Amino acid sequence: METRFDFVQWLDTDVSLDIMMRLNDPADVVRAGSVSRCWRQFVITNGLSKLLCVGRFQQISRIALITELDLSASEAKDVGSSNSNWETLKRDHEVYSSLLQAIESSKSCRNDCIGYAVSASSTDNYPDESIVNTLIPMDKYLDRPSYWSSKGHSDPNAPETLIYKLKADLCVITEVFMQPFEAYFQPGNPIYSAKSVRFRLGHPKSSKDESDLLKMPQQQPADDKFIWTYTSEEFPMTQEKCFQRFNLPEPVLCVGGYLQIQLLGRVQRQEMDDLFYICVSHVRVVGRPLGPAFDIEVLEPSQEFVLKYNRDVFGCMLQSLTNGGHQDSNIPPTLSDDLVVDAGIVEFFLQNHHPGFELMGWGDDEEDDDDDDDEMDEVGFL
Repeated sequence: METRFDFVQWLDTDVSLDIMMRLNDPADVVRAGSVSRCWRQFVITNGLSKLLCVGRFQQISRIALITELDLSASEAKDVGSSNSNWETLKRDHEVYSSLLQAIESSKSCRNDCIGYAVSASSTDNYPDESIVNTLIPMDKYLDRPSYWSSKGHSDPNAPETLIYKLKADLCVITEVFMQPFEAYFQPGNPIYSAKSVRFRLGHPKSSKDESDLLKMPQQQPADDKFIWTYTSEEFPMTQEKCFQRFNLPEPVLCVGGYLQIQLLGRVQRQEMDDLFYICVSHVRVVGRPLGPAFDIEVLEPSQEFVLKYNRDVFGCMLQSLTNGGHQDSNIPPTLSDDLVVDAGIVEFFLQNHHPGFELMGWGDDEEDDDDDDDEMDEVGFL
């Protein structure tokens, strides 16, 4: 009878691991662990699913502890507290495999990920030109234009930043949409775009900093309260009134739930005061929140993470994907509470109270009414 051997038994561990690491699909990792008892032991013992996660997303290397929350249990269970090291390794394998699967699913299940606006590095006229306006999917409300404006600056290279909280502390981000503001009430209809944009993802430096963010005015800079674990390349922005799509080269895992948009350089000078401004009408961040199936807690002062896993919710997430529950990024979102996060603005959208407001979908580029200039005479400048 012919005797057969697994290559993992014949080859050195390092060689076998190098071969296995060439798997780039989480489903392949699961299949590899199902080939034989020997393969399963090799995959789990060597933490292959974790190695694949860390190889693609360096932030995961800072996970110091995994906890699993069972909905049938009253409190979280520490995965690392098992008496059996093998049981611990099996649970770690399941958690990282599930995380990889959730990340992969973001390619087919993409939604708006912004939770609310946090702060802008400067605001010209607050609250009329607040960063909150960038989350409103309409060009104007109450007969006023809806946009954020920086303060004016004599230096065309002066940057600005916008910071947003995402819908979950763990999100996969694939692309960002932005639309510069066209000042249709100024001579020549100038468009106050930036020269280029860059995106950073991260988390607050401490729980105190995160608590302070909730009390800070949105027109106050908050850049010094964050640790940014990812910085994108620089993308050019065109001076056009349209949704501009900035695709990240690969899906990015945001650990901590905060996004900073860096607006680099100014192109438009305002005629009235001869200063440069940057103005943004709309911002949309596309990807997938991974909560509540996964959550992150930052440990202080080490800045390492606790990864929290809920297998019951993860199962529901997969079921939702199977049933086709997703929104494509090319479909304009409807007006909903998820898109309007400032309670003081929600009432403005109720048509029975304000029947005259003009609702516009994402990406609409219709010509403004002829009387727009008359409506804005009292504004006149940014």
